[in-house]
Amino acid sequence: MNQGKLNVDIAKSISELQSILKELRLKAKTSQMFFRGKGLEFEGYRNFSQDDDADDIDWKASSRAQKLLIKQYREERDLKIMFMIDVGSNMVFGSTEKIKCEFVAELVAAFSMIMLHANDRIGFILFSDTIKHFVDCQGGEKQFQIFVDNLTRSSNYGGVTNLDKALDFALNYLDKSISSVVLVSDFLRVTKNTEKKIDLLSNKLETIIIRVRDPLDITLPNIEGEIVLESPETNQQVLINPSIAGKAYEKYALEQGKIVEEMFKKNKADYLDLITDKSFAAPLAIFLKNRLLK
Repeated sequence: MNQGKLNVDIAKSISELQSILKELRLKAKTSQMFFRGKGLEFEGYRNFSQDDDADDIDWKASSRAQKLLIKQYREERDLKIMFMIDVGSNMVFGSTEKIKCEFVAELVAAFSMIMLHANDRIGFILFSDTIKHFVDCQGGEKQFQIFVDNLTRSSNYGGVTNLDKALDFALNYLDKSISSVVLVSDFLRVTKNTEKKIDLLSNKLETIIIRVRDPLDITLPNIEGEIVLESPETNQQVLINPSIAGKAYEKYALEQGKIVEEMFKKNKADYLDLITDKSFAAPLAIFLKNRLLK
């Protein structure tokens, strides 16, 4: 990793996400529907038009009225959306074109741009073993540049991730003026208390969880011979043979992954799982569209 900046293409990631959102007929101005916030209230129904997406039709109401109807909401403007981003040493790891922190930087930059285009406000908490940066929600291009600068600055990364400490910070310092929280991590380090803290957060504020993993977080490569694995936290190296250690490694990774998934299912947060060997744009766009249908 470059000692100054991460290897990212923010403009390309924004363009790819916007292109797919357009294909799905999701316009930037509808982003306030992605985040329910506190003030989005159902107002009534309106007639379906050719510019609307057929997926948005309320079929029960349409059947009663004998015409196609779409739900209409009163939107809360200037939503405040807080990103919580894991910048621990575990994120400075990868076996694909983008290591995890680079993948996340492009992902959240593109995601946040949707909100800013809708005149919403974004803020961020960067955390590892401590809270590295906390910037309150603001709108505009300047806020976006501050966000991207911090996301791509390599000196902001490092330390053993303490997710519980970050969640405690959010619970203590984020009040109900915050509309939504987007929590991004690989979730490789969770404790018995993590589930309770995420549950508290998702009950207090609308919460989206995005898990980002590298293929090597799940399985070892199918190769002959030995490979060297190095801990990004301690720099310790271990020599292993994938053909011998692979099954045990995959079993542990599968069990750990299921623990995390079960944890997510038990709370009110919406959950998106991403792997760094595939573009985030289509899965994220589909995830956002599905939120509109809830």
